[in-house]
Amino acid sequence: MDRIKLRRSVLCVPAVNRRALAKTATLDCDAVIFDLEDAVARERKAEARENLEQLFINNRPQGKLTAIRINPLSTDFGREDMKVAMACQPDAILLPKVETVANVAAASAILNANGAPLRVKLWGMIETPEGVLNAHAIAGAFSVASGGRLETLVIGVNDLRSETGVLPQFGRPYLVPWLMQVLLAGRAFGLSVVDGVFNNYTNQDAFIAECIQGNEMGFDGKMLIHPSQIAGANQHFSPSPAALAEAHAIIAAFAAPEAQGQAVLQFNGRMIERLHLEQAEALVAIAEGIEKPEGDSL
Repeated sequence: MDRIKLRRSVLCVPAVNRRALAKTATLDCDAVIFDLEDAVARERKAEARENLEQLFINNRPQGKLTAIRINPLSTDFGREDMKVAMACQPDAILLPKVETVANVAAASAILNANGAPLRVKLWGMIETPEGVLNAHAIAGAFSVASGGRLETLVIGVNDLRSETGVLPQFGRPYLVPWLMQVLLAGRAFGLSVVDGVFNNYTNQDAFIAECIQGNEMGFDGKMLIHPSQIAGANQHFSPSPAALAEAHAIIAAFAAPEAQGQAVLQFNGRMIERLHLEQAEALVAIAEGIEKPEGDSL
């Protein structure tokens, strides 16, 4: 089984902030998005690109996934961002406001034409009504499972609220159908899917509630805006001790001599199938990935 790429905590860091860039090395997040888009003013875009180049040359981030969020490729900023991103060779390039298959195709074509290593993947921000409506087509376009580069979808809840008029509410009742639509599309093509940000980083109780909700919905993790959110995301997108204990018990049950050749077993008063074994093995793999991180690029 391939080693799990954890995305429980995906911290977004403005590339214009050198102090924040340097601090990422000390943080316990699973992934960092170095942002050249929304978090950087127009007049400081070039400065932010220079900061990233120096970071990856002199102090390349270790032990966590790295993604660079570029500006749209339809803009001069985006095209310049892409050049820098290819030079830095992060684990992924995050495309903003992905709305059509053409958005993924354009980025993939640039990477392939410039000989970017296949380990440099694409992530896509789904943050507009058109993006949600086209999520199935987007997820299927150039997915890693089909030999392409698209590996992860990230939901941009702030832009989605802005473009639809949905107000921020506890529990996100009016956003949930759209979030699940994106999640379902991603899962259909083997993609990881990351839940959107929670803006009020001082309200830990509400943030934790949203992490629990996101985990129950099936997301792999959460995009974060502040280091204070890392511990909560890591905790609530990790297997619970009870779930992990049950996973080990299910694996043991199917490994027992009397279970050989059996497709269905009785387990703690219920029937379990081989698909439950696969789920248990995946959960244990996640736990092992958390306990034993390897290398500088997951």
